Amino acid sequence: MTPAARISAAIEILAALAARSRPVADTLKDWGLSHRFAGSGDRAAIAGLVYDTLRRRASAAAVMGSEAPRALVLGMLATLRGLDVAAIARYADGSRFAPAPLSADEEARLANPSLADAPPFVRGDYPQWLHASLRHVFGEDVVAEGQALAARAPLDLRVNSLKATPEAARAALSHLNPEPGRYSPLALRIVLDADGKAPPVSAEPAFLHGEVEVQDEGSQIAAILAQPLPGTQVLDLCAGAGGKTLEFAALMDNKGQIYAHDADIRRLKPLHERLTRAGVRNVQVRSPRGAEPVLADLEGHMDLVLVDAPCTGTGTWRRNPDAKWRVRPGALAQRTAEQAKILEEATQYVKPGGRLAYVTCSLLDEENGAQIRALMAKCPDFAPIPPAETVLALGTPGLALKDAALASREGLLLTPRRTGTDGFFVSVLRRAV
Repeated sequence: MTPAARISAAIEILAALAARSRPVADTLKDWGLSHRFAGSGDRAAIAGLVYDTLRRRASAAAVMGSEAPRALVLGMLATLRGLDVAAIARYADGSRFAPAPLSADEEARLANPSLADAPPFVRGDYPQWLHASLRHVFGEDVVAEGQALAARAPLDLRVNSLKATPEAARAALSHLNPEPGRYSPLALRIVLDADGKAPPVSAEPAFLHGEVEVQDEGSQIAAILAQPLPGTQVLDLCAGAGGKTLEFAALMDNKGQIYAHDADIRRLKPLHERLTRAGVRNVQVRSPRGAEPVLADLEGHMDLVLVDAPCTGTGTWRRNPDAKWRVRPGALAQRTAEQAKILEEATQYVKPGGRLAYVTCSLLDEENGAQIRALMAKCPDFAPIPPAETVLALGTPGLALKDAALASREGLLLTPRRTGTDGFFVSVLRRAV
């Protein structure tokens, strides 16, 4: 497919998204199935155009004065990819499979794609209804933080120390040019190509042998800050597919016991295969069994309980830009209610002197600091460990992280702009003896 045909395909897919409220990944898959002539390179490039347009939807619409799919794609080419009006016109020339030629109005708008007078939520490319919440957290930096969230994310890998060293894993993947992470000693980072196409890491021998896992560096940092110690008893209460469970096992050198649980048994399904591939031997998966209290024997015995809480995912907008525009106020209210319930439940498993780690991939105080303050009001025997102390688990890079991240009494907030990671909030609390 020509570059112009790829742009036409992106416009077509965005029109389908507008007509039917579905996840973008499903819509892209449907398009690929009905256009089998498109090769893997074409599909990847088209997906890159679609995701980039969703990243910059608000600013592209403001530049073009329209939210029509064509306008959004053309606006993105100017605002994100930096094409001038002449370059865009060469793609939109009306030739076979290309978009129709630019109108006089489109040419005028693309010739001067300024956002200088646009409101903050447009310049930052985030939903207007979230402006007050984000401004509360970031103040005058809210636009810059939003713009960082609208950029592409790199591909981060975690080296599984049960099977490889960072040096060996980096050598095995040298053809992908990975670089060490900034803060996590286990992280390798691969910068994506110009089209945003990620290499097929899941087909690499290092992945198939369990030497590396795909995991954002921010998620890796959160697990390290929780500080699961070898020989201890740990409960991952919202384990899901098990990313942090696997990292815990490696950090504990397969010593001690980890209990992996999730209220939704379907989320646990990938974990079983991942445990085998990673060479993990100290994890018990405690799947839900209706009303049966499958965790009752753990009450008051855990050295560490991790709550990787369900949240709005505002910190992952770089990777899930369609979620940015689908999230609604009702979802925030639902998530905060779930988080409060799970946090309170988690306290019953923490032994005296034990720790409770609360993690979200959210940037909103409603889901982060406010939840910790509410928990302390209900459970005064729990108190946050100061971030200046928790970052010591990272070694020397921890001091740099503390200066880069947003620290508060309740915990530490990582953001793409500040730490180069997805957005993560991490709070570690200790229970009084």
